Amino acid sequence: MPDNFWDAIRTQLKELESAKSADDVLRILAHENDPDQTYPRANRPDEGFFGGSGGEDTVREALEEAGWTVLWSRDWCWYAMTALDGSVITYCEGDIYRGDRR
Repeated sequence: MPDNFWDAIRTQLKELESAKSADDVLRILAHENDPDQTYPRANRPDEGFFGGSGGEDTVREALEEAGWTVLWSRDWCWYAMTALDGSVITYCEGDIYRGDRR
């Protein structure tokens, strides 16, 4: 894991606190922005990835800070959230998908 891994994760979470749309989330958590490039994510079905899912702070908390609401939740690691503009992302164990992927 890179030395600056958790610094990069904290930066992503801070940026998510002002995410206004699914596009913002997918830009912030794009595969090329994953601080741990140990496992290439090219050709994966998910559209983004959050590598800090084992840390103290969460994507869900950051998006709630930005005004997002939980659409549904099956567990701490699988849920969908809606932005103020109506766009939706689904989070599943770090993988980020556009829309409701129930």
